[in-house]
Amino acid sequence: MSERKNLLLMPGDGIGPEVMAQAKRVLDWLQKTGRADFAITEELVGGASIDAHGVPLTEAALAHALAADAVLFGSVGGPKWDTVPFDIRPEAALLKLRKEMGVFANLRPAKVFDALVDASSLKPELVRGLDIMIVRELIGGIYFGEPRGIETLPDGSKRGVNTEVYTTGEIERVGRVAFELARKRQNRVCSVEKANVMESGLLWRQVMTALHAAEYPDVQLSHMYADNCAMQLAKNPRQFDVIVTGNLFGDILSDLAAMLTGSLGLLPSATLGAVEPSGRRAGFYEPIHGSAPDIAGKGLANPLAQILSLALMLRYSFGQGANAALIEQAVENVLAKAGRTPDIAMPGRAKISTSEMGDALLAELEAL
Repeated sequence: MSERKNLLLMPGDGIGPEVMAQAKRVLDWLQKTGRADFAITEELVGGASIDAHGVPLTEAALAHALAADAVLFGSVGGPKWDTVPFDIRPEAALLKLRKEMGVFANLRPAKVFDALVDASSLKPELVRGLDIMIVRELIGGIYFGEPRGIETLPDGSKRGVNTEVYTTGEIERVGRVAFELARKRQNRVCSVEKANVMESGLLWRQVMTALHAAEYPDVQLSHMYADNCAMQLAKNPRQFDVIVTGNLFGDILSDLAAMLTGSLGLLPSATLGAVEPSGRRAGFYEPIHGSAPDIAGKGLANPLAQILSLALMLRYSFGQGANAALIEQAVENVLAKAGRTPDIAMPGRAKISTSEMGDALLAELEAL
């Protein structure tokens, strides 16, 4: 039995509770079979927390997140809370959690499973075998830069302001994550910015170049403008191994890469903090599909992205690579043999519900 780990679950809104329920079944299976040991707590977040407490994230929930060895997150938001003030919208909880936990490196794998090659929006010959890792800086850049806001001009018109800001240290720390990941993959990093028109992009390129020369000369480094990167992802995505970029471009490019795989319902993410002197490293794990309120409560959601996020948690926060690989293999087996949730439905394969997909996955885990 491995050391007990403190795990916080935050299911959130929309389909979050439904997909989290299936991830909890996997956690129960890991514990029942003696493969892992968790002390699990659960907290409301987002709209669910607004309904119960008037705020999207209580101080108690934040304290639990900061004390946990890892946070497994569902999703937040929905039309029900569209009219709440901007500073207490459900998504504000997500931004605050990331900032307070200090998780700065968002890892978004975009992998095409063999069974889903035909589900991609691109031709099979372009995406077969695709396996990209996008590393997005998550707590800096234009989403957090100051000054920001909406101001009224003397003539009565308004102006919205957001500021793109990066420091040497912020770029170096996310760059190191990308280079370290590349060493375990194909040893290639593509650094993406807009150095031709943005001073922050020019600094990004200068810092990445210096970091490469000083610490990672064994890794192949290339540079690309963000607009060209978007084009290349649609034209020839397999040219990439690890892409590292800032917050705004990472947000856009990772969603583009996600669609190459055939379904948002299959894509996990991990967000990591700095390694502390004790060896602890904050980790925040979530699927990238959002709350999907239009299908919430209908049993239509694909739980595999949530479960694959759990696998990333096992690998990066708990050092349980074997358990992570077991879950990932079970997912691949399910996609090849079982029915499909509506997002990945195909002729000749039964449409199954969220819980039935969980059933199929557990059956594969038992068989492995």
